[in-house]
Amino acid sequence: MGSSTKKKKEKKKDFQKPKLKVGKAKPKAANFTDTSFKSKSIVVNQQVLSADASDPTEQFKQNLSLAITAKSDNQRRDALAYVTNQLSATPPNNPVGTSGILTKLLPLISDGSASVRTQLLKLFRALPPLEVRPHTEKILMYVRGGMTHLSNDIRTDTLSILEWLLEVAGDETVSCPGGWLKTLNSFSSMLGWNPSVGSAITSKGWTSASKTTLGTKKGPEAQARQIQVLAKFLQTGFRPEAPAPYSPGAYWDNIYRLPGTPTPFAYLNLFGMPRDEDSEMYPDRISRQRAFDAKWRAAISAGMEEARKEGGMVGRAAATLDRALTAGLEREVSEQAA
Repeated sequence: MGSSTKKKKEKKKDFQKPKLKVGKAKPKAANFTDTSFKSKSIVVNQQVLSADASDPTEQFKQNLSLAITAKSDNQRRDALAYVTNQLSATPPNNPVGTSGILTKLLPLISDGSASVRTQLLKLFRALPPLEVRPHTEKILMYVRGGMTHLSNDIRTDTLSILEWLLEVAGDETVSCPGGWLKTLNSFSSMLGWNPSVGSAITSKGWTSASKTTLGTKKGPEAQARQIQVLAKFLQTGFRPEAPAPYSPGAYWDNIYRLPGTPTPFAYLNLFGMPRDEDSEMYPDRISRQRAFDAKWRAAISAGMEEARKEGGMVGRAAATLDRALTAGLEREVSEQAA
């Protein structure tokens, strides 16, 4: 009995031995992940452990960078709100300067989020006007890009930024290189008032001046808004210069005193690229009146008359533009007669 039981156990053990696999192994799945490794630590680059414990200067710079790089609209808006609060504090906290803020945030003028654009305007209003004026030409480049954007909402919000710029740096806006004629070109693209077309109706009967803002739900409101801002722009350009107070030593000061502006001879364009007519500087009211009369008077007058016929808010805006034109051009006629 003992020997037979022993032989049965040995056969059972032989039966339980694993069989050797023959042939190729089963291929692994395409999404197979090897989890046999062991890691002692995980390192995350640029990880912020605590926002409250960070340096205020670094926190300001992080929010300024986040306003540009964040993919979420809410994150960009909140970052801009933080920077706005720092600029509005007493005393203001601005470790990068107005120039650094404008360089970073000007591309947001054409941002796709309305809340971001609204907060950006609040931030711009918190900047010191004296520090904004030297950067007027650079700001206008982005403003003109927003004025000719395909989105009607972006065009409308950009006009608010142009209004702010006219408030804090009106003289610099209309007198910087390209500030006068190039901005008028942008208004022409928005309103469809083309100065190169003598008549709005071609020989075939088709209208050649397209109204880019009409045909949408916000068409009349947008067109009225554009005409109103155009009137403010022309009022600023045609505004008489304040007479300089009499000074007995003004003659010698003009000869020997050092200039007080960063680029006093920029109007000569000694070291810049050759500029065309639209990119020229028109530093005084008379030169702006002459450039407007030669290129834009007929087109804007014709477009204004068409807008007055539409009535409503568009007609009222056209009446405001008519008053601005009349006041500005009457000064030109009176000065020429004198």
